Amino acid sequence: MNKYDVIIIGSGIGGLCCGSILSLAGKKVLISEAHSQPGGVAHSFNTRGYKFESGPSLWSGIGKWPTTNPLGQILKLLDEKVELIKYQGWHVSVPEGEFNLEVGQEPFKKRINLLRGDKSVEEWNSFVSAIKPLSQIVSEIPLLSSSPETMNFLEIIKLASKFLPNINLLPKLNGGFGDIVDNHLKDPFLRNWVDLLSFLISGMPMHDTNSAAMATLFDEWFEPESYLEYPKGGSESIVKALVNALKKNGGELILSSKVKAINFSKNIASGVTLENGSKFISDFVVMNTDAWTSRKLIPREITKKWTPKAKNIKKCGSFLHIHLGFDASGLQNLPIHAIHVDNWKRGITAERNVAVFSIPSVLDKGMAPKGKHVLHGYTPANEPWEIWENLKPNESTYKNLKEERCSIFLKSLRKIIPDIDSRIEIKFLGTPLTHKKFTNTYCGSYGPALSAAQGLFPGCKTPVKNLLTCGASTFPGIGIPAVSASGAYAAEQIIGNKEYKNLLKMIDL
Repeated sequence: MNKYDVIIIGSGIGGLCCGSILSLAGKKVLISEAHSQPGGVAHSFNTRGYKFESGPSLWSGIGKWPTTNPLGQILKLLDEKVELIKYQGWHVSVPEGEFNLEVGQEPFKKRINLLRGDKSVEEWNSFVSAIKPLSQIVSEIPLLSSSPETMNFLEIIKLASKFLPNINLLPKLNGGFGDIVDNHLKDPFLRNWVDLLSFLISGMPMHDTNSAAMATLFDEWFEPESYLEYPKGGSESIVKALVNALKKNGGELILSSKVKAINFSKNIASGVTLENGSKFISDFVVMNTDAWTSRKLIPREITKKWTPKAKNIKKCGSFLHIHLGFDASGLQNLPIHAIHVDNWKRGITAERNVAVFSIPSVLDKGMAPKGKHVLHGYTPANEPWEIWENLKPNESTYKNLKEERCSIFLKSLRKIIPDIDSRIEIKFLGTPLTHKKFTNTYCGSYGPALSAAQGLFPGCKTPVKNLLTCGASTFPGIGIPAVSASGAYAAEQIIGNKEYKNLLKMIDL
């Protein structure tokens, strides 16, 4: 029977970050992945020369240095380079109008002025001034080195000395971002815009979205000389870099290997059993699974130790998806991204009210055959699971409902590409059932709906010795930067704070 120092369940970004750091530290690591490919939600598939993305599409802070993005920091630590294509913005379709919007403070202020006038620009300036000290604190306290479970008093004092003038702002970082918005923004468009950005980051409105996460976003998107990054080859290139780092330091990854149960010895995690009956022994087990899946892997007598808060987590909504391969002839200056909002009054959480599109082949020609484009669109975290859960994919009821509810995509796309219907060569539609099937997420959800107003996400420690968690159900929460940090925190718990800090010194963190 194979023996490992650490077994990680799931090869999402959090699990890969955890495993690659552990292998760098000399640990014998095995990552077990249920799917036929690694990456978790950072998922892609190929058909007829088209490379379809199903996961994250907005990337930033990976290639520049210094960066506040934990994934960028981890890639530097691992000495893994990813080819990145820089770009400036996206197309916006909102009730106020349609326009192209570049990242950076000045382009946005020009747009505010055109839409809402000088008074709204002044309001936005006041808002940004209030956020700036928070962004400075975030940059002074790298998320990668700031696990709340391991920082000792002396470390806290040392860090606090860096931002003494703004120390009174610390409580705001862990609160809901909406409180800051309420104090500075009255203009309906500005409030709606920030609410939308919050929703895209966390799957929840601004009052429930963590202020530290938004302060980081503002630091990356609204500073002078800001830009966005597209990893050439899509999210797969990020996944490949992390897998390479894992393997070059002796770590192992097994695919199509679903874990049936976590094994315990005297109530201490001691390994896993796969669905095919294979057993692996380890000193530690890390669950890079959502909170609901994790509990299914653990005997009930052990989960009794979990707190009521951990047992009764609410979920975010799910998604509708569209994947298109289409004729690109005659199309000029298409945006790589487009965001569509139908009606602000319905709210960003309303069903089929918001759609986000990505056309990566605009920047990366290798994503589609010559003369073609590839597109991924989704409705972010606002599709209810309940209307789908009892349907069967092979039934006409399911197929008809899928066509009906996914009609929002082509309706929105016609504003950018009026003749899109006649250009389509490949079309795939996805529902919460699709998302659940290919990402193994509970109810196909975005993740836990844990409001920042009610406290932080649970840390990587569990009530069970040598059993840890990482991923979107773990502090700091949802999103690529957050899950990357969670993987690092789990690694720190295993190798120890001193060795972990020594690793971070290699990149001056």
